[in-house]
Amino acid sequence: MEKKTFVTKEQLEKIVRKYPTPFHLYDEKGIRANAKAMQEAFSWNKGFKEYFAVKATPNPYLINILREYGCGCDCSSYTELMLSEAIGCTGEEIMFSSNDTPKEEFQYAHKLGATINLDDFTHIEFLEDAIGTIPKRISCRYNPGGVFEVCNGIMDNPGDAKYGMTEEQIFEAFRILKEKGAEEFGIHAFLASNTVTNQYYPMLAKQLFELAVRLEKETGAHVSFINLSGGVGIPYTPDQEPNDIRAIGEGVRKVYEEVLVPAGMGDVAIYTELGRFMMGPYGCLVTKAIHEKHTYKEYIGVDACAVNLMRPAMYGAYHHITVMGKEDQPCDHKYDVAGSLCENNDKFAVDRMLPEIEKGDLLVIHDTGAHGFSMGYNYNGKLKSAEILLKEDGSTQLIRRAETPKDYFATFDGTDFYEKLNL
Repeated sequence: MEKKTFVTKEQLEKIVRKYPTPFHLYDEKGIRANAKAMQEAFSWNKGFKEYFAVKATPNPYLINILREYGCGCDCSSYTELMLSEAIGCTGEEIMFSSNDTPKEEFQYAHKLGATINLDDFTHIEFLEDAIGTIPKRISCRYNPGGVFEVCNGIMDNPGDAKYGMTEEQIFEAFRILKEKGAEEFGIHAFLASNTVTNQYYPMLAKQLFELAVRLEKETGAHVSFINLSGGVGIPYTPDQEPNDIRAIGEGVRKVYEEVLVPAGMGDVAIYTELGRFMMGPYGCLVTKAIHEKHTYKEYIGVDACAVNLMRPAMYGAYHHITVMGKEDQPCDHKYDVAGSLCENNDKFAVDRMLPEIEKGDLLVIHDTGAHGFSMGYNYNGKLKSAEILLKEDGSTQLIRRAETPKDYFATFDGTDFYEKLNL
């Protein structure tokens, strides 16, 4: 598939006159169309709900767009719960899935009426001690161990993951939770990350559906929902074809009717927790070429760095780059596209064939709408960039300003040092 930007060079030049680079830009039109498709794909399930993974893009303006299409919030921390509450998302609109969870976070989640998803068997006692009860509605995270392989060879290794309960543990957990007053049970699992295949969700669903039938039969617990979690990915590279969410939804429906309906469990609600799929392709990092360097390699220095997008430095992840205005020029120059951090891995591309880049050129780094801004940090004292929404009518809205030195030094407030900064 050809990688195209959702913004034109002319639009971008107008935007950068108002907002200095670097910044993350989001496509409202694309977000809305994708959220609508997601809801349609699972409309066959009466109780379906997408719980957007707040960790992926924790911006209330973007999450509120998704909420217009019935999406809730998947939270994993105190501050994510705070964000959700602030936008009016409470009760069963929140799925709280965490690990190594402090009691304060369980307490806050319970206060908001969130559905709590227990990561570990020992968390039953810990939760009860933290909130003084076991909620009527509760979920448990399952980890089958071993490896998980899809037909096209895509695989992950749940057995090496720190998340979830063993099969034996989840059966015992259901028994104990039922004895302690739980009435509605859910199952949650995440077995593979960023799968670009329509097969992943149906395969995962079949495994969880069969588990649910056995759990209900052997423990007497009523399984009211099954959370397929995340894992449906996006095509970061041009040679990949995007997932077809409608085909995925249909694949899950077939398995649902094969496994759950004959077992008398045709009322089970299906939940998802997609971050990357919901938002990833609809965000990009806009940066400007400010330096060129000719040593043992050819380097282009840009005004963004790993603070703005960590995935390439952290994982060696590929993010496509478009040199605006040069989309039709031959990619006949080999560059490392680098940021300014004092780390050699601070590179958005290594040995990437691109059109000739000149200082002042605008570069669009694709697919940063999820796990882009949110993974930023402040190494070298670098400041996180602004977030801007490109609205359907072509106008723009600043939905998060860029950090300032005052933000960076804010936690020194009340000290003698802070007074010396003259902020």
